Amino acid sequence: MSFDTLGLSAELLRAISEQGYTQATPIQRKAIPLILQGKDVMAGAQTGTGKTAGFTLPLLQRLSESPLAKGRRPVRALVLAPTRELAAQVGASVETYGRYLQLRSAVVFGGVKINPQIDKLRRGVDVLIATPGRLLDHVSQKTVDLSRVEILVLDEADRMLDMGFIHDIRKVLALLPENGARQNLLFSATFSKDIKQLANRLLNNPELIEVAQRNTTAERIDQVVHPVDKRRKRELLSHMIGSRNWRQVLVFTRTKHGANRLAQQLEKDGLSAAAIHGNKSQGARTKALAGFKDGSVRVLVATDIAARGLDINQLPHVVNFELPNVPEDYVHRIGRTGRAGNEGEAVSLVCVDEHKLLADIQRLLKKDIPSVVLEGYEPDPSIKAEPVQKGRGAKGGGQKQARGGRSGAAAKKRGAAGAKQGSRKAAGKPAAPRAKAQPGRRRSARGGERAALLGGGRAD
Repeated sequence: MSFDTLGLSAELLRAISEQGYTQATPIQRKAIPLILQGKDVMAGAQTGTGKTAGFTLPLLQRLSESPLAKGRRPVRALVLAPTRELAAQVGASVETYGRYLQLRSAVVFGGVKINPQIDKLRRGVDVLIATPGRLLDHVSQKTVDLSRVEILVLDEADRMLDMGFIHDIRKVLALLPENGARQNLLFSATFSKDIKQLANRLLNNPELIEVAQRNTTAERIDQVVHPVDKRRKRELLSHMIGSRNWRQVLVFTRTKHGANRLAQQLEKDGLSAAAIHGNKSQGARTKALAGFKDGSVRVLVATDIAARGLDINQLPHVVNFELPNVPEDYVHRIGRTGRAGNEGEAVSLVCVDEHKLLADIQRLLKKDIPSVVLEGYEPDPSIKAEPVQKGRGAKGGGQKQARGGRSGAAAKKRGAAGAKQGSRKAAGKPAAPRAKAQPGRRRSARGGERAALLGGGRAD
């Protein structure tokens, strides 16, 4: 179906045409007309199928059709995204498709200086794309007003829940107009039970769109598993990249330390490589991604922070150096290839420790992934499985991940308190009384936040 049959304006069609697009994807064909009608939408599709344009195009049209406010422009549309990379991608889409409209947009996320963002917000923006944490920073500094938001978009909502942003989302919702006074759009590559419960609380009689079976991977991605001993994974990876002449490959690890170490080892093997993860500054992440796109970096090693939001044209190869702890993350990882109708290859290097993780992934996909043992890299059957190290993607780790800085501060405080106790003991003084531990109290509080948002009263 052509874009010009979806009811979009001439300005938007011109911008779409300049990008070389003529036919809308299935998610765009179903979502755009509904959003243009002002309906709430809950939409899911395989990653790489055009979800971002599916909501940015009708969002821009709806805003352009209503008169602009006099004086300083209020934020009229808010898009929440879980990662900096995804926020930047959505921001680029808004800029690209809105170039012929009289609308202003801004992107705000952490890891960069806040003052340039403040300056832009003070000049007034119609569309604001933000990560939850940095948005609340602006709220606390009174540099943004969300009381006149007409359209709310939660992009990759499942990832935001996984990353522990429930409390932040709840705070943001409390700053918006009443639920019935705004349009709500929830877009996600996967739907969990929690997402459906969240949708029930946020959306008003939503239209449900699923253009593919839930948690499936794109048909154009050729998936394969290569069994190999853990200690020989790096050797096999270098061999494959060199012998197969791979010029651009995205490699996933479970941990930040593992990503750094692997990138360094690949450099020693003569392959230009860079690591991208949450501990890298935004400047370093941007530089690594730019080098990967322009070809100066041959191998980009990433943690799951890069599984969402990376949009690399015609990326041919994705390698799971380590399988993710959460099966859904496999779908997002390999979805970086095979995008926009292109073909792609997803290779997983699996050691004996990861057999259960592989079984979980295949259960989610409802199919077996072909397994091929490569000559010279046959696994040693005498090696016994060991527990898998939990990385950022592990279930239950989202709150720690999202609150890492606070955890560090708390650790310092505990350390200082311990030192004080020790000095009192050494001096022969009685130790200060310690508060009774209350096991489970913190967990219960977090569980209460989740319940309030997902299953309790209205969060907004």
